[in-house]
Amino acid sequence: MADIARLIEIVEPEAQALGFELVRVIVFGKSEVGDEEVTLQIMAERPETGQLVIEDCAELSRRISDALDALEEAGEVLIEEAYRLEVSSPGIDRPLTRVKDFSNWAGHEARVALVNPVEGNRKSLQGELIGIAGDVVTIEDKKSGRVSFPLTDIHSAKLVLTDKLIAATRPLDTSGADEIVEEQED
Repeated sequence: MADIARLIEIVEPEAQALGFELVRVIVFGKSEVGDEEVTLQIMAERPETGQLVIEDCAELSRRISDALDALEEAGEVLIEEAYRLEVSSPGIDRPLTRVKDFSNWAGHEARVALVNPVEGNRKSLQGELIGIAGDVVTIEDKKSGRVSFPLTDIHSAKLVLTDKLIAATRPLDTSGADEIVEEQED
């Protein structure tokens, strides 16, 4: 479908130029989500807040779109068919994609899908993320107890929305919230 490594080579410098860290680049097809077109999804964040506001998403989207268009005009085919570009913040129940995610979010509940089964022939785990040591992730799975597996065996991982996660997540930028102007009736 698409060369994700090549797309990362293009997208990451654009994100870094704006002071953002790249969280994830994926391409998913219409059959995977029941949509009408292929989607190139980019998730990024400001390192200091762990979020992107709408203006950040728009600015990054324009940069990525311009870079991809220039390469396509030069003859490089990055994605075979028409696609939609989606740029977003990772959100509170964020995907865990980088080594630092597994250490930064230790102590929170996570859901992990594995490529290779672990103890009890299980590929799906959910429980408290213990952390990462070297390239080995450990989770206190609700069904199997403490389970460790190589980072490379993870198909997908994400945080689970819990009260603890909500309490630990930095608040969104609320600047200007006190300045709400109400319409006055004449």
